[in-house]
Amino acid sequence: MKIAVQVYSVRDHINDTETLLKALEEIKKIGYDGVEFAGFFNTDASTIKAKLDEVGLVAVGAHMGLDDFRADKMEQTIEFINTIGAKAVGVGGAPHSTYEESAETGDVLGAAQKYAMEKYGIKVYYHNHCEEFVALEDGQLPIDIIGSRCSLEIDTYWSFHAGEDNRALLKAKKDNLPLIHVKDGINGKPMALGEGNCDITAVIETAKEIGLEWIIVENDDPVPTGFEDITRSINYLKTII
Repeated sequence: MKIAVQVYSVRDHINDTETLLKALEEIKKIGYDGVEFAGFFNTDASTIKAKLDEVGLVAVGAHMGLDDFRADKMEQTIEFINTIGAKAVGVGGAPHSTYEESAETGDVLGAAQKYAMEKYGIKVYYHNHCEEFVALEDGQLPIDIIGSRCSLEIDTYWSFHAGEDNRALLKAKKDNLPLIHVKDGINGKPMALGEGNCDITAVIETAKEIGLEWIIVENDDPVPTGFEDITRSINYLKTII
């Protein structure tokens, strides 16, 4: 099992191409094997790929906007992701408050996945927060409506905070799950791994059982800095993997 980090965790250190590339260097020094991007700061794909190869990181995915997967931008998006070498890409959230919104979100991502899989073997995923586990008026869950149309990236802290059993959830979704987020927190406030009350050990054990190649560390609210926070997280992870 390899460990990546969501670059959003160190966003306060990045504001342009130069600082993005420096952040990749620092992420590798800290000990991560890969990265999931959250914005590219107007950096072209070939420049990113060259830096990843130089420092020895793998792009495992990226969070983009739902509009990036609509028909008018889909091919451009997938070409970019293929160039940086990622085999998955998705959104960090999109409309899901009704059945119609959830279905439309899933349909957009599903159409993009069909194209991306046929051309490059790239999966397109939806990343959850808590609300996707709240039943709609008809009793269906947005996570199930969306996940029936595209791949999923389960954020295991938000699922935990929503009251889900992560072991059961990951096993149930295992055939549709290219990546997961490993995150900690207390009462909805994200924290570095090992500093909250999420069932991280169960998440890691289940990730191994279902054969996930990559897990992704993320903290939406790093303390005191992004780099310090993700250092504590990987150090904790290495004690339980």
